[in-house]
Amino acid sequence: MFLIDSHCHLDRLNYHLLHKNIDDVIKKSYKNYVKNFLTVSTSINNFYTIIKLFKKYKFIFYSCGIHPLNCQKELDAFHRIENLSNKIKELSLIQRVIAIGETGLDYYYSYETEKIQKDFFREHIRIAIKLKKPIIVHSRNAMNDTIKILKEENAYKCIGILHSFTGNCDSAFKLLDMGFYISFSGIITFKNSTELCDIIKKIPLDRLLIETDSPYLSPVPYRSKENQPAYLFNIAKKISILKKIDINILAKITKNNFYTLFNV
Repeated sequence: MFLIDSHCHLDRLNYHLLHKNIDDVIKKSYKNYVKNFLTVSTSINNFYTIIKLFKKYKFIFYSCGIHPLNCQKELDAFHRIENLSNKIKELSLIQRVIAIGETGLDYYYSYETEKIQKDFFREHIRIAIKLKKPIIVHSRNAMNDTIKILKEENAYKCIGILHSFTGNCDSAFKLLDMGFYISFSGIITFKNSTELCDIIKKIPLDRLLIETDSPYLSPVPYRSKENQPAYLFNIAKKISILKKIDINILAKITKNNFYTLFNV
């Protein structure tokens, strides 16, 4: 079996108490069949940190972007994104930069940065189209605006993934209609995820991806504990039950989906 964690933050795992080092994390992951990782950046500085930390690991891929909750702090970087895009062209061959993001909208805590988030989101989409790389989209309490901007900016030209999806069935199919993939996290194992589980049953297998979003959103039975890529197996198992297919088949499908979307 070959599972791929399509969205994680390997640099944020607890290496003081839970893991000896990244090799320890990888070893635990391999025991649960997780063999490729996409570690996602949330700021410009974070991007440079992760490519430095994991440079020697050919099975760890990267994204480059500014998380919507970091936009206020990264105002000085807004005009640097375009310059950085040229560096990504160079790095993508040797550093495995396969996506733009994570970007998007997050209205959960406050609407104060709504305009800034939208500006950054649009810029990320434009760069993704220019570089012909898929975009990783974060949407929290903002699905309508997220889809609206994706449509206005012609995001179908770059396509991408809505990570850790928690929207409704209507929004899922609007994203699918634009050519986007949908990724599910440990949230689907929670007791109150009935609607989300029903949506999974309707999502075409060839547009489905799985993720941990480590160190966040630990699946059952690890809730309240720090998440890690090894727990992706629990998410895959839950989806295989919902889709009524063998987990080995699901693993093969999601692996192919990942390679297709990110052109690996």
